[in-house]
Amino acid sequence: MTDDQLHARVARVRAFNRFYTGVVGALDEGLVGSPHSLSEARVLYELEQEGVTEVTELRRRLGMDAGYASRLLAKLEARGLLVREKSDTDARRQLLRLTDAGRADQHLLEQNTVEQVAKLLEPLTEEEQDRLLTSMRTITRLVGDEAGDPMVVLRPPRAGDWGWIVERHGTRYAEEYGWGAQFEAWVARIVADYLSDADPRQAGWIAEVDGERAGAIACTRGPDEQTALLRLLLLEPRARGRGLGKRLVAECIDFARAAGYRAMELSTYDVLTAARGIYRRAGFELIKAEPVHHYGQDLTSETWRMEW
Repeated sequence: MTDDQLHARVARVRAFNRFYTGVVGALDEGLVGSPHSLSEARVLYELEQEGVTEVTELRRRLGMDAGYASRLLAKLEARGLLVREKSDTDARRQLLRLTDAGRADQHLLEQNTVEQVAKLLEPLTEEEQDRLLTSMRTITRLVGDEAGDPMVVLRPPRAGDWGWIVERHGTRYAEEYGWGAQFEAWVARIVADYLSDADPRQAGWIAEVDGERAGAIACTRGPDEQTALLRLLLLEPRARGRGLGKRLVAECIDFARAAGYRAMELSTYDVLTAARGIYRRAGFELIKAEPVHHYGQDLTSETWRMEW
């Protein structure tokens, strides 16, 4: 990367920082209409909402040096919002606790902040909110020190999701197995048939990981009224190994049971070893296998079935 390119990127990051601090009011005299600065509000939040009780832990969380933290805490203590005490077990440790006035201030800050963020989200559509939250999570993941498990959600498909299912099947299977456009066309026909028949005994699900689409599955009518079909199971690479495939299959089976089906079948191929493992562990049994030449490949087509 050249110096000019680096400087351009630095300028874009700084421009975003200026924009966002304006959006959240971080440069205002008081944060969200309160008399508190951003640093003061963070201290009150950590003590009340996060349960922080030690000065050293507070400094670590907020990235403050000892001098600045001492002056800030002294200011809040003088205003009657917190108390600093020495630990009974270790005199070197300084403990913190909020007073009643400090807790009242923090609760008001929390309420005002929630209202401010709600106003920020309110003009946006649900899709735009999802994009915003995903972008925030991406920034946190790339430049922060985020811990914890990703947020996983299963939801019904929305507008645009079915096109995504077709596109991702085509891309994934071309990259991983070399299957041609005929496979994508086959997926598109399944989706078209599903969308053409508004049947309450059919359903689909999208799996999101940290707000991004990462998987899918569908339950459709089978060859008779008693048999459902499990179709379109998809997991993006970043979503694998988290038990998400198991959750999608279980959701599909539970729906089929509730919809009055007595059995469920699915079609797959021998090379799809991860998916076959999920089906086997869910209770499906292999009932048919035959050699075929599909999507430019010599494969073994399989039919799996479970009854209840």
